[in-house]
Order: sequence, then structure tokens, then C-alpha cells
Amino acid sequence: MTRVFALVDCNNFYASCERLFRPDLKGRPIIVLSNNDGCVVARSAEAKSLGIKMGVPFFQIQQLVREHDVQVFSSNYALYGDMSARVMSLLEQMAPRVEVYSIDEAFLDLSGVSACSDLETFGHQVRFEVQKCTGIHVCVGIAPTKTLAKLANHAAKRYPKTGGVVDLMDPARQRRLLSITPVDEVWGVGRRLAPRLNTAGIRTALELADANPKSVRRQFNVVLERTLRELNGISCLELDTIPPSKKQIVCSRSFGERVTDYDNMHAAICRYVERACEKLRAQRSTARMLNVFIRTNPFNSTDPYYSNSANIGIPEPSADTRDFIEAAVRGLRSIWKPGYRYMKAGVMLSDFYEPGTFQPSLLEVNVRPSSSTVLMETLDRINQSGLGQVWFGGQSRAKNWTMKRQYLSPSYTTRWSEIPVVRLESPLEWRCDNI
Repeated sequence: MTRVFALVDCNNFYASCERLFRPDLKGRPIIVLSNNDGCVVARSAEAKSLGIKMGVPFFQIQQLVREHDVQVFSSNYALYGDMSARVMSLLEQMAPRVEVYSIDEAFLDLSGVSACSDLETFGHQVRFEVQKCTGIHVCVGIAPTKTLAKLANHAAKRYPKTGGVVDLMDPARQRRLLSITPVDEVWGVGRRLAPRLNTAGIRTALELADANPKSVRRQFNVVLERTLRELNGISCLELDTIPPSKKQIVCSRSFGERVTDYDNMHAAICRYVERACEKLRAQRSTARMLNVFIRTNPFNSTDPYYSNSANIGIPEPSADTRDFIEAAVRGLRSIWKPGYRYMKAGVMLSDFYEPGTFQPSLLEVNVRPSSSTVLMETLDRINQSGLGQVWFGGQSRAKNWTMKRQYLSPSYTTRWSEIPVVRLESPLEWRCDNI
């Protein structure tokens, strides 16, 4: 059976999520900012046309924002995550196998679909269903390999005449697209490797596809050789429907305001530990090692610089938040120095074990009873229900450490008090606002 992959990619996803509940923003440029409203991390098509670059600091473009009435949003992770889950759920209903590649991208296995449906027609059906059920516009690239599917999706976005769907199953069509695609736009090449390829006389994706595989492997690496074979329609990358467990879990943030008080830092560290342990339990792992770190701004010449970290071991692998909060607080006390203006802090969990695989020492006593698992599962269930929130006391000691999110939109889909409501003003007039 011929392998067939499709890449479904949401268009300007963060900006599209914000516009979804604000129809008054249709046609208006939109940008979404990073943590603490620092840099631009997403742009609508209108914002891109104004020359706003990805990653540009917000303070550098404020004049441009005012001149062109650009709508600014802080990152609303709850909204984006929920809308992503809705899109991915729809895709899983339409394809036999789905790999969620990122928050706004998914690979579909369409092998065998061509026997009952034209592939391009199927791609348009995917676009229609996702747009109808979620309001999010997507583009679809179809090809015999994942690398070619990425290129097909890129072409579907770049060329409006495609209608948002490009089928690259035809080898002749593959070569035409490869011939007009710069090599740095190939998935897995990027800007760092592209200059070396250009020096070697490889400037387009077609020239890479036509290169000698053994020479590419010898001069560059095996990864690029695999990319070369994928460009020639030889599938080397399988669909990964079960993401591998993480080997480390990091929870870290820059503060909205500089932290100078120990209670504020204590609250932040406790919150980061809670979040890291939630992720640990979500992948059904336990951990034995915690690292806590704090640092000031290394680029501020007026403030003294200080950075430090501490590693604390847990006697037995655990997923209990209480064990790691206790360890983190001990670590924080050992590295905390008053008189500094701290910019960032975080925690990292490592040394993972599958539950039940650790052999404890005969001389060590089990620190936590078996009810620990039940308690943590109960906390997670409450916190994920959307009906309430339970947290540990250490997080409540102070709140001045939280991120700066001046332009945050409502949680339209995850908080009852912020669900949009349509109010009828007259038989011919209506408006949409929040409860």
C-alpha cells in the first residue's frame, strides 16, 4: 500500500483564536505577545503585511501599533489549548491515525483513503469540517512522506489559488514545487544549515533531492540524508501517535515585576512545583531529583547580578507535590540572597521512573502512604474540572510574582463567567458580550 500523509496546519492560530470571538476584528491587524507582554509571538496576515516581525520586542513597535490600530493580546494559553484540543478531536474522527505535532499542527495517515475518496477532495472536507465546527481555518498538504507533506502545506498557504489544499502524490508535481522552493524552507534544514548547503551548490529543495545520498551523509549528517530521501518520496519518518515521555520537566517564568521579597519567591516556586508535578503525573511518571534556580537580569548593568541553583534528591521516586514542595523550599532557602532584584525562577524535575519499577533500599522507610496517589488524583481531577481550584498554602503567601498580562482576553471556552452571550437589542440588531 502506498503511504499517504497529510499535514493539517491552523492558519495564524493564536491570532485566529482571538479573532474567533471578536468578529469586529475582521480585517484588522492582530498581534499576540509572549510572557510578560515582551515580544511578538503570533501575527495575523494583516499584521505581517505591516512588516511586523516575529520575535520583535513590543516596545519597539508601539508607534506602528498606534498608527495602524493594531489589536494587541497577551498570550491566552487556556483559550489556545482548548481550541487546539477541539481541532485535534475533529481530525481524529476523520483519519484512522493522527500525530499531534504541535498545538496547531497534526499529521494524518491517509494510507488507503484514496481507495474510497479523492485525496484533494478529502483535504477540502477536512478544511470544511474544522472551519464549520471550530471556526478555525486550516490548510492541508498531502504527500507520500512527512517532509513533502510539510512542503505541500507551505504551498497551500502561500498560493491562494490552491484553495488551501495541495496534493503532492504526483512525482512530476513534487519536482515542480521543489524547483521553486529555497532549501532553507525544507523541514529539517533551517537557516543555520542552509549557508553550508549553498556553499556546496545546493540552493533549492530540488537540488538537495538530486544530490548523492552518501555524499550528503558524509559531508553533513544522517538526518539530512533522511530528508533527501523523503524529498524523493521515500518515507523515512513514521507517524508517532504516542508522544514519548519527557526525560525532564521544567516549569519556569520571568516575573512581571522584579522580586525582592522572599515570600513572593516562595509563592512562585511553590506554584512552579505544583505545575511541574501535574505534568509528571499526566505522563504517569515519578521522579527522584528536583533542581530549583533563581537569577537576576544578566543584561542590567545597574543591578548586581546573581544566579544560583540547588539540586535536591527525593529518597524514593514520587509524584506527590508535597514531596517536591518540601525539597524545593529547602533548596530555595540554601540559595536565596536578600538585596537582589530577581527576574526569573523555576524548577526542573529529572531522574524519572515508571511507577513500580524502583527497587528501594531495605534500610529506607516508605515516606508517603499509598493514599498519596489517591490524593494527587483527586486534586488533579478537581483542578481540571473547571468547577474549582485547590492549591497548597505556600502558593498563597504573595501574588506580586505573577506574569504581566495587560492585554489578556477572556477565557471564552474554559470559564463559565466569561462565556460570550448574544443579547438581542431589537428584531434587526444584536450584539455579543460577556456575562
